[in-house]
Amino acid sequence: MIKKAENMEIEIKDQMRGGKGSVEIMHIFKQQELTGKARLCAKISINPGCSIGLHEHVNEEEIFYVIKGKGIVNDNGEVKEVAKGDSILTGGGAVHSIENTGSDVLELVAVILLYDNK
Repeated sequence: MIKKAENMEIEIKDQMRGGKGSVEIMHIFKQQELTGKARLCAKISINPGCSIGLHEHVNEEEIFYVIKGKGIVNDNGEVKEVAKGDSILTGGGAVHSIENTGSDVLELVAVILLYDNK
Protein backbone atom coordinates (compact mmCIF):
# COMPACT_ATOMS: atom_id res chain seq x y z
CA MET A 1 0.00 0.00 0.00
CA ILE A 2 1.25 3.46 -0.87
CA LYS A 3 -0.35 6.33 0.98
CA LYS A 4 0.36 9.86 -0.24
CA ALA A 5 1.06 12.56 2.33
CA GLU A 6 -2.01 14.54 1.28
CA ASN A 7 -4.19 11.54 2.25
CA MET A 8 -2.86 11.28 5.80
CA GLU A 9 -5.28 12.51 8.45
CA ILE A 10 -4.02 15.34 10.67
CA GLU A 11 -5.40 15.68 14.18
CA ILE A 12 -4.74 18.52 16.65
CA LYS A 13 -4.86 17.61 20.35
CA ASP A 14 -5.02 20.42 22.91
CA GLN A 15 -3.37 19.71 26.29
CA MET A 16 -2.64 16.13 25.14
CA ARG A 17 -2.51 13.80 28.15
CA GLY A 18 -2.54 16.89 30.40
CA GLY A 19 0.37 18.53 28.57
CA LYS A 20 0.87 22.15 27.55
CA GLY A 21 -0.34 23.74 24.32
CA SER A 22 -1.32 21.68 21.31
CA VAL A 23 0.21 18.74 19.49
CA GLU A 24 -0.23 17.82 15.82
CA ILE A 25 -0.61 14.14 14.99
CA MET A 26 -0.28 13.10 11.35
CA HIS A 27 -1.60 9.55 11.12
CA ILE A 28 0.78 7.75 8.74
CA PHE A 29 -1.51 4.74 8.99
CA LYS A 30 -4.67 4.48 11.08
CA GLN A 31 -5.17 1.40 13.27
CA GLN A 32 -7.84 -0.01 10.94
CA GLU A 33 -5.37 0.14 8.01
CA LEU A 34 -2.86 -2.06 9.83
CA THR A 35 -3.14 -5.85 10.11
CA GLY A 36 -0.52 -6.21 12.87
CA LYS A 37 -0.73 -5.40 16.56
CA ALA A 38 -0.16 -1.66 16.27
CA ARG A 39 -2.67 0.98 17.34
CA LEU A 40 -0.69 4.05 16.28
CA CYS A 41 1.77 4.88 13.51
CA ALA A 42 2.15 8.65 13.30
CA LYS A 43 4.37 11.68 13.01
CA ILE A 44 3.93 13.93 16.02
CA SER A 45 4.83 17.64 15.88
CA ILE A 46 5.24 19.55 19.15
CA ASN A 47 5.77 23.32 19.02
CA PRO A 48 8.26 25.06 21.34
CA GLY A 49 6.97 25.15 24.92
CA CYS A 50 4.31 22.50 24.24
CA SER A 51 4.23 18.96 25.59
CA ILE A 52 2.53 15.58 25.89
CA GLY A 53 1.75 15.02 29.57
CA LEU A 54 2.76 12.09 31.75
CA HIS A 55 0.79 8.96 30.85
CA GLU A 56 0.99 5.19 31.32
CA HIS A 57 1.32 2.37 28.79
CA VAL A 58 -0.29 -0.85 30.04
CA ASN A 59 -0.43 -3.94 27.78
CA GLU A 60 1.41 -1.99 25.09
CA GLU A 61 4.64 -0.17 24.35
CA GLU A 62 5.32 3.10 22.58
CA ILE A 63 8.36 3.94 20.51
CA PHE A 64 9.35 7.56 19.88
CA TYR A 65 12.04 8.30 17.28
CA VAL A 66 13.13 11.96 17.17
CA ILE A 67 13.43 13.20 13.59
CA LYS A 68 13.82 16.94 14.32
CA GLY A 69 14.34 19.26 17.27
CA LYS A 70 15.09 18.64 20.91
CA GLY A 71 13.22 18.18 24.16
CA ILE A 72 13.03 16.64 27.61
CA VAL A 73 11.58 13.18 28.22
CA ASN A 74 10.42 11.82 31.56
CA ASP A 75 10.82 8.06 31.06
CA ASN A 76 9.33 6.43 34.15
CA GLY A 77 10.99 9.00 36.43
CA GLU A 78 14.27 9.27 34.53
CA VAL A 79 14.44 12.75 32.97
CA LYS A 80 16.79 13.19 30.01
CA GLU A 81 17.31 15.49 27.06
CA VAL A 82 16.61 14.02 23.63
CA ALA A 83 17.44 15.27 20.14
CA LYS A 84 17.40 14.22 16.49
CA GLY A 85 18.29 10.55 16.11
CA ASP A 86 17.40 9.55 19.69
CA SER A 87 14.73 6.96 20.48
CA ILE A 88 12.59 6.19 23.52
CA LEU A 89 10.78 2.93 24.38
CA THR A 90 8.10 2.93 27.09
CA GLY A 91 5.81 0.03 28.03
CA GLY A 92 4.85 -2.60 30.55
CA GLY A 93 3.00 -0.17 32.82
CA ALA A 94 5.73 2.49 32.70
CA VAL A 95 4.94 6.19 32.24
CA HIS A 96 6.44 8.88 30.06
CA SER A 97 6.04 12.48 28.91
CA ILE A 98 7.83 14.70 26.42
CA GLU A 99 8.25 18.47 26.18
CA ASN A 100 9.74 20.63 23.44
CA THR A 101 12.47 22.72 25.10
CA GLY A 102 14.00 23.95 21.85
CA SER A 103 13.22 26.86 19.54
CA ASP A 104 12.16 24.67 16.58
CA VAL A 105 9.34 22.17 16.18
CA LEU A 106 10.05 18.80 17.83
CA GLU A 107 9.07 16.05 15.39
CA LEU A 108 8.78 12.36 16.32
CA VAL A 109 7.70 9.17 14.67
CA ALA A 110 5.49 7.37 17.19
CA VAL A 111 4.43 3.72 17.05
CA ILE A 112 2.29 2.02 19.70
CA LEU A 113 2.45 -1.78 19.69
CA LEU A 114 -0.07 -3.92 21.58
CA TYR A 115 1.19 -6.85 23.62
CA ASP A 116 0.13 -10.33 22.56
CA ASN A 117 -2.12 -11.50 25.43
CA LYS A 118 -2.02 -15.25 24.80
